[in-house]
Amino acid sequence: MNLVLQALPIAVPSVGWAAHALFLARRLRTARTDPLTGLMRREEFTGRALRAVRHPHAAVLLLDLNGFKQINDTHGHAAGDQVISGVGRRLDAWCRERGGFAARLGGDEFTAVIRLAPDADPDAEMTYLSARLSAPLDTGRVTLAPRASIGLCRTSHRPGAGLSDLLRGADEAMYTAKRRGEHWRPAGPVNTYGTAAGRRAGRPGTHLALLPPARRRAS
Repeated sequence: MNLVLQALPIAVPSVGWAAHALFLARRLRTARTDPLTGLMRREEFTGRALRAVRHPHAAVLLLDLNGFKQINDTHGHAAGDQVISGVGRRLDAWCRERGGFAARLGGDEFTAVIRLAPDADPDAEMTYLSARLSAPLDTGRVTLAPRASIGLCRTSHRPGAGLSDLLRGADEAMYTAKRRGEHWRPAGPVNTYGTAAGRRAGRPGTHLALLPPARRRAS
């Protein structure tokens, strides 16, 4: 009994520090994780992506949902949140199968880094992803089929390009797909429009790779 009492002054602070460390770890994880989708936030994604795009088979994706504002206006924000959450889960699973990871940039916009083998068929991959994302999703009140526009930029098409340039290429490709009513679009070897974010002049945008969260547009 005496030995137990003598050990208490040592054991209690140790338990306290362990609990405090666990609390801090959970807070840190929360700060780095989007609470709605469980995906990484922009800052955490940037840190990982800067390393991941050095791989010769890496590819960067940007996607956002078509008509998401209408979903919110028609079915309510709770249904909109369910759609964002469901799309995030589906994108995350698809990325993990391809040695990659995804993040939610904000609103209905997502990004990811994956690996595509040199002999991979990008059209087949993106068509499969598009179909997977748009599978019927039960929000509890209504079943919806989310539609996304996707831009893909492969490092093999832009040797030596950094994350900012790859994101810019994917961003431009995504908006080209959206404008043409396509599910996805590949980025070319160079950007077409000389704007800060690879978008047409007059279209709001952000430098997606390195800046803190910005206001997201409504799709």
